[in-house]
Amino acid sequence: MAIAVAGAAPPATSPEQTVRPLTRTERALVAHVDAHDGEARVLLEKVVGINSGTHNLGGVREVGRVFEEQLAGLGFTVRWVDGAAFGRAGHLIATRTGKGPHVLLIGHLDTVFEADSPFQRWEPLPGDRARGPGVTDMKGGDVILVRALAALKAAGTLDRLRVTVVLHGDEEDSGSPLSLARQDLRAAAEGVDVALGFEDGDGDPRHAVVARRGSVDWRLTTKGTPAHSSQIFQPEVGAGAAYEAARILNGFYEELSREPNLTFSPGLLVGGTTAEISDDGIRGSASGKGNVVAGVTIVNGDLRTLSPEQLTSTQETMRKIAARNLPGTSAELTFGEGYPPMAPTPGNHELLAMYDQASRDLGLGPVTAVDPRRAGAADVSFVADLVPRVLDALGLKGTGGHTDQETADLATLATQTKKAALLLHRLALQPPSRR
Repeated sequence: MAIAVAGAAPPATSPEQTVRPLTRTERALVAHVDAHDGEARVLLEKVVGINSGTHNLGGVREVGRVFEEQLAGLGFTVRWVDGAAFGRAGHLIATRTGKGPHVLLIGHLDTVFEADSPFQRWEPLPGDRARGPGVTDMKGGDVILVRALAALKAAGTLDRLRVTVVLHGDEEDSGSPLSLARQDLRAAAEGVDVALGFEDGDGDPRHAVVARRGSVDWRLTTKGTPAHSSQIFQPEVGAGAAYEAARILNGFYEELSREPNLTFSPGLLVGGTTAEISDDGIRGSASGKGNVVAGVTIVNGDLRTLSPEQLTSTQETMRKIAARNLPGTSAELTFGEGYPPMAPTPGNHELLAMYDQASRDLGLGPVTAVDPRRAGAADVSFVADLVPRVLDALGLKGTGGHTDQETADLATLATQTKKAALLLHRLALQPPSRR
């Protein structure tokens, strides 16, 4: 089953692309970033030193206050969206009026390292590197975001943009319901011309993200007739829940595993005479014996697709497979909330071409699109259906994300800031859309 990705476009860059000389204003942007690189590093060390694991609500709020101060100093109107309704600290939203295109800048304040994690401090390393919790994912990206805006203000260009900044407090472990946790981001995206995400991507400054696969949870529950194992396959007993689950999982594999950019992973499976999975979905228990027919089997998994069309088609196929029940069995397949896909649209490739040109003009080399299989779900995907041009992975680069070896290449703090500032400056020269 082949799915055409809606809006797909060929790569928008080429090795022969011409390097353009920087204008006077653009040189001023670059000079400002270089002159204030030390301040940016101090800011990064400060926020990395504040624990903001998603469930450390006070720590997330404290990091938010640091960036509130930064954005307020640039003339933004800042507000905090309380997250009590979805069980999290909340979000920072900042707005600044302007005459030109409306751009939405997206980041997050939380990390995967909670208050009880042993990984808590900033550690300078040889080779202009530093290790620390959230240094690349994504406090470094947040610093790049605000320092790029500061460079635009210093060069007199910021007033030519209408800017909205959304920094979530729960990207690493989203609040529930997810629709409520992301409703402010969706509202902020209405009428926006361009959305930029400041995640770290695959850690390579030569890459940016024009497409992300969405991630949706699924649960399969099969039921059979408990009986002595000697009676399995008899008409009054049937095949049992375990065989029915195995049939369905094998059917998923046989019919869908060759689909480009599609993955579906059964990550947790329990079955027996009785079986259950905890409310948080991360542990299960079962009871039974080898000489009985399993009465219930439960499987938790995730499904990742590149476009809304691929998601819908895949869910339909999975449901059809689950409905072809073995004798004496039943199956229920449900899908939960998740991150939507971000398809590789022509508008996204157009934005990548501008970013690539900016990088080349700065003498930093080309930037190409990263393979969507190497780009996980991110908050920018929630606006992909609302904003005509979207680009992500403009943040700080490094290695070891989500581990206690998370390490930043600090040289990319300035270079990534320059690229973001130059892209924003050139967007400011374009007329706003008339959508």
